[in-house]
Amino acid sequence: MADDLNAPLGLTPTRKPLWRRLPFGLVGGGILGVVGIVLGLGFAFLRDPTGGEPIGSAKIERAKTGIARSDVGVAEAPRPAVTDPGDASRPAGEPALADAKPATDRGLEPMAPRRVPEAVEGQPLSTQPIARVSEKTRFGTLPRLAPDGSRPLDVYARPVPRRPQSTPRVVLIVGGLGISQTSTQEALRVLAPDVTLAFAPYGASLDRWVQRARSDGHELLLQIPMEPFDYPDNDPGPHTLVTSVGADVNLERLQTLLGRLTNYVGVVNYMGAKYTADDTALGGTLREIGGRGLLFVDDGSSSRSQAESVARGARTPFARADVVIDALARDDAIEARLAQLEQVARTKGVAVATASALPITLKHVERWIKSLEGRGLVLVPVSAVIRDGG
Repeated sequence: MADDLNAPLGLTPTRKPLWRRLPFGLVGGGILGVVGIVLGLGFAFLRDPTGGEPIGSAKIERAKTGIARSDVGVAEAPRPAVTDPGDASRPAGEPALADAKPATDRGLEPMAPRRVPEAVEGQPLSTQPIARVSEKTRFGTLPRLAPDGSRPLDVYARPVPRRPQSTPRVVLIVGGLGISQTSTQEALRVLAPDVTLAFAPYGASLDRWVQRARSDGHELLLQIPMEPFDYPDNDPGPHTLVTSVGADVNLERLQTLLGRLTNYVGVVNYMGAKYTADDTALGGTLREIGGRGLLFVDDGSSSRSQAESVARGARTPFARADVVIDALARDDAIEARLAQLEQVARTKGVAVATASALPITLKHVERWIKSLEGRGLVLVPVSAVIRDGG
């Protein structure tokens, strides 16, 4: 209806079409707001970065080392089922530690060599005694041959990578560990895992040091004190094996010493020039050592030693040191012996050396090991170069 207010000057107003009167700004803003809310909710609750692509999931179990369990296999000889109704705490199929009975009392001759690899390259070495190659005795846990023929020598050995047979091999045995906390710790810090460590049986924290050494990958020997020519003025220590007592006394002393450690592949003499020169006394000792599936190492300190021929007769795995690195603990003498060791390895294909954990020795040996492979030689544990008895 026209009046002076709506149609001034008598003009008739023209009415706009409906589509031109709609509030397009408000409508557009509303639509954009709804779209933003929908997209926001979608990202908040769906969180699917693959945009709807098909996906699947699988549970992967990993060991503490980060390696998938399905990717790890352990080569091991079959274990015979052993049942013991009196031990309900033992898992089924796991043999208990056998009761003690000396090898000589069992009428046991060292068995023919049977290499049963236990550890796998790249896997940690055992730090606790393995039941099937151990037995409980009044002297402690002693090594023994397993019912399936496995030897502690094989079960506790450090695995060695395959290399061309033409590559000269070097064995380095560092002894005297376990007595001095400082020298033992330093040896474990600087020595490569392929160095064989020999522990004296007298330390106060042997279990702790053995576990540390095995965790670092070392193969172990136990040092057995034996009678020197100037005994008792020069006394190797308690339970020394001597030629003046009966075989039963030396057997008991030996078993007492064997119970001081676990996880070792064999024993090495400490001193013992007189004892290793006596076929009869040494023969009984090596038969017991071989009968328990262990290796015997002659440390090379005595030219009168009969250990090689006696070990052959006793069918005991054997190795003899070609060089004593620190017979003279001087810089020039140690360097000369290391050079001699390399020459023996290049000539014979394999060379064995013994040394003590003296600070001066560790200093030279650490530097020498780092440059060894660059000179075409390889360091291996002692079990890799033994001569099996029989």
